[in-house]
Amino acid sequence: MKKVLFLIVVLCSASFAFAQMPGGMAGGNRGSSMTGRLYGKIVAPDGKPLADVSVMLMETKMDTATKKAKTILLKAVTSQLNGDFNFEDVPVSSKLKLNISSTGYEAHSESVSFFTSNGKPAAGGMPSLNKDMGNLKLKQDLKQLEGVVVKSSAMEMKLSGDKKIFSVDKNIMSTGGTGVDVMRNVPSVNVDIDGNIKLRNSAPQLLVDGRPTTLTLDQIPADAIETVEVITNPSAKYDASGGGGGILNIVLKKNKKTGYNGNVRAGIDKNGALNGGADINVRQNKINFTASINANQNKSISTGFSNRLNLQDVPQTSIFQNNYSESDGGFMFGKAGIDYLATNRTTWSLSGLKMHGAFNPYEIINITTDSLYGAGTISNLSNRTTTGKRNFDGQGLVLGFKHLFVSPGEELTVDLNYFGGKNGNNQLYTTDYLNYDKTINNTGLQNVIGSGVFKNYTLQTDYVKPLTKKTKLETGLSARLRTRDNINDNYIYSNGGFVLLPSAISDYSNQDNVYAAYATVSSSIKDFNYQLGLRAESFNYTGTLNETGEEFKKDYPVSLFPSVFLSQKLKNKQEVQLSYSRRINRPNFFQLLPFTDNTDKLNITMGNPNLTPEFSQSLELSYLKKFKGNNSILSSVYYKYTDNLITRYLSQGLDPISGEQQLINTYINANSSYAAGAELTATNRLNKWWDISTNVNAYNSKVNTDNVSGSSQDAIWSWFGKFNSNFKLPKEFTIQYTASYQSKSNLPVNSGGGGMGGPNMGGNQSSSQGYIKPSWGMDIAIKKNFLKNNAASVSLSFTDIFRTRTNEQYSSSPYFIQNYSRLRDPQMVKLGLSYRFGKIDATLFKRKNNSSGMGGVEMGM
Repeated sequence: MKKVLFLIVVLCSASFAFAQMPGGMAGGNRGSSMTGRLYGKIVAPDGKPLADVSVMLMETKMDTATKKAKTILLKAVTSQLNGDFNFEDVPVSSKLKLNISSTGYEAHSESVSFFTSNGKPAAGGMPSLNKDMGNLKLKQDLKQLEGVVVKSSAMEMKLSGDKKIFSVDKNIMSTGGTGVDVMRNVPSVNVDIDGNIKLRNSAPQLLVDGRPTTLTLDQIPADAIETVEVITNPSAKYDASGGGGGILNIVLKKNKKTGYNGNVRAGIDKNGALNGGADINVRQNKINFTASINANQNKSISTGFSNRLNLQDVPQTSIFQNNYSESDGGFMFGKAGIDYLATNRTTWSLSGLKMHGAFNPYEIINITTDSLYGAGTISNLSNRTTTGKRNFDGQGLVLGFKHLFVSPGEELTVDLNYFGGKNGNNQLYTTDYLNYDKTINNTGLQNVIGSGVFKNYTLQTDYVKPLTKKTKLETGLSARLRTRDNINDNYIYSNGGFVLLPSAISDYSNQDNVYAAYATVSSSIKDFNYQLGLRAESFNYTGTLNETGEEFKKDYPVSLFPSVFLSQKLKNKQEVQLSYSRRINRPNFFQLLPFTDNTDKLNITMGNPNLTPEFSQSLELSYLKKFKGNNSILSSVYYKYTDNLITRYLSQGLDPISGEQQLINTYINANSSYAAGAELTATNRLNKWWDISTNVNAYNSKVNTDNVSGSSQDAIWSWFGKFNSNFKLPKEFTIQYTASYQSKSNLPVNSGGGGMGGPNMGGNQSSSQGYIKPSWGMDIAIKKNFLKNNAASVSLSFTDIFRTRTNEQYSSSPYFIQNYSRLRDPQMVKLGLSYRFGKIDATLFKRKNNSSGMGGVEMGM
């Protein structure tokens, strides 16, 4: 707590100090009698400031070769959020001219002179050689506004440093869905039928707006997502947690357009599930306000089976389990934020979100057990019905501060982030044991009642300082504090009432804290760029069984996580990059939770409080080639090695409810694992109306469990492919087609856990004890724009066209052999309708303002 209070004081003090800095410090004429400062403000016809306006300062010089005057570009900037522009070190004796241009306005040109013809300071000029151009008012170009047409493909890829950025806000396949539907169409990302995500066959860390989150993908509406950033080998700037699976950063929509604008939408799927939402943005002077709300019903249907042969039973038994399940419910997600532009260099931001979900799961399982005796076959039949309720409530708050210094590129940011909530579950399991004629012989009742409360705090500050024109230093501090309380009570019906089983009670609390600091230095030598980084993190964890007072503590000293990025630009728009990083994956709450869930007799699960973190080292070599017509190809080869891998494992243990020896799914630290592979991502614009993206990843992976089982499964070669094609047709029609394929692969190693009532591993047994069978699927969607300026649109999507996205797994161990299969919501049809509205204003067509400090970035010829 002392560390936390100290960090809060430091962050708040820094925020206050930098907020008080005057906006006009530094600059001036820098002591030179031959240079000056030129500044002014760009405004619209109504006097409102215009941001992101291109301001070019031209200089007329005598060409020594031709002996003729010629005009060259001296400096260029873009206006700030309040319309200000500024030029330093301007040669006052030269013949100068300002050229100003902006979409939606007529070009503006104005001569500049610091002196009159008699050598005295010109109007607005000062003896100190400062020149104030005043407010420069632009005229609207109505013809240009009428001709503005914004066209974008449904899936755009942009490379930025260590990440691939995919624009998904126009993806028609995910309209009316959740983050799970968005990820199905993002290259490199594999999504199973339950929404679990894998990046290069490992579970990545999920961020929202660059911050750690406890939200799951199915709790984030697709219509709230603007871009997805795929980071396969993160630098030291990012949290070291997440193992070698990389990072997926979901960037939510946040508009900064002047005026007001918004969107309303609604949809329905073939199961009758409704969805709807609305966005609104208002920007006026120094205030920017944005808000959105989304509601999604969930009516999901799943079918499946598992067939298990128990090898150690005498005689051996065969168990066949047939499953049918429905999920009926929904969730609401609301978000609002406000930005206050205190000065042209200082911005305060406050945003909050609120969410609520409620579900009523229903499941029927038919179980048949056969035992082979000498006299014949004896069968035991039972039917289990599950009913109940699950709910969750969450709320978050983010306070942000950003200060841009006079020196271009120098900035300070401070973020205080809170997200917390509660969840609850009440499930009743009714098992009917049947006679041979399928009449009921006996009935067993089991009731699991649970609840949980969680709180997450993140404090972070980042500082960027350009050391030279080519060298930049980035540093930061952060603290992530998480607490969670969880209760699961298990009741068995006996003697006319429900009896609480003390041995199965889980009243559990945990707290984990991560403190970190990082520094990166990036620079370039001609066409060679490099970034060197180092991150330091310490971690402590305390888990308590509140009924007994038993504690599980982990306290890890400071660990270092270096990162190196080297890149070389070649001729003909080519680039080669080599990167290295070290990362950590700490066991999550459900993997540590020592709660035994025996509601499914075939999959009794329990966490392991003795797990330790795993450490990964990743090496990646990439080659990028850009072609004419917005075509590009990115190829990579990579290798990842992990010590103490956290993986699922099945062993024999004591069931605390029945008191008998049973097979129990849990987690262990395996010796190690490795994954090596090659990935290819290509984006191609074949012509004006057709573009495609292709992603293929081939890899070899193995998990070494010699320390537990004495032997390991052989390494497996696998490959994953995803294809996306977009067609722009006449009459404002757009068609999107996607396909994906996953070959035979290892079972997931550490993507587990997380139902409201404790860990639930479904059909997965262990990454070292089986494999996932191949699967593939195809989707198609069509969209039609209509009304003036295409303000309205209607979309129709059809996913898993051929009912082929089946999750099939094979598991084997010394105890059993099992086949598992499950299919969820095949051939889903969704219909959506959307309408955009807003004030007609030229600035609506501008890009978001991400300019740095006054002076901007100079543009070369």
